[in-house]
Amino acid sequence: MSSSQPIIQLQDIEKTFLLGDLHIEVLKGVSIDIGRGEFVALRGASGSGKSTLMHILGLLDRPSGGRYLLQGKNIADLPDDRLSALRNQLFGFIFQTFYLIPYITALENVMLPGLYGATPARQLKRRAEELLSQVGLADRLHFRPGQLSGGQQQRVAMARALLNDPQVLLADEPTGQLDSATSAEIMALLKSIHGQGRTVILVTHDAATAEFAEREVLLHDGLVQNR
Repeated sequence: MSSSQPIIQLQDIEKTFLLGDLHIEVLKGVSIDIGRGEFVALRGASGSGKSTLMHILGLLDRPSGGRYLLQGKNIADLPDDRLSALRNQLFGFIFQTFYLIPYITALENVMLPGLYGATPARQLKRRAEELLSQVGLADRLHFRPGQLSGGQQQRVAMARALLNDPQVLLADEPTGQLDSATSAEIMALLKSIHGQGRTVILVTHDAATAEFAEREVLLHDGLVQNR
């Protein structure tokens, strides 16, 4: 369950892309509060703006207008290095495409986000082993991605997203490449991760997948259709 203090507040967020002389409005004034520890699904059809919104939420892109309050502070105009630091400290990402490096092991893929920090390698390795065990891959530590099923690869990606102990986990169509049975397993695992106290934001086009969340925000043509 979420606390009363929102971790994220979006106020009239707009995003416009320039394509030659064309101004393409993708987000047209989106306002959402997301509580600390909440599990929210952002659902919409292709072209609704949900992936653009996810990139803004995860500090991967900037809004064209509006205010983004993260833990009560407006961050919309922070310089890139500050945004990058906040992104690394607070957010973990799970994508439809797993983005695993094919020529290194599952363990090495999970360790990757921490290799450029100050954490000793031995401690990183222990943390990665614990996370892979948590997602049910204790016996696959030294397998390369090509030796794993799609569901197992997504579990590796989930463990990697948790390495830096993020407060917010962003999952963009995490079951998009998986069959229905494996999708249910991945969503149950995501729900378990949420149960550990993390804020989870799920981006999906699928109504059945969105039902795993506590609350659904429906996007249509760059606007929120519900609250």
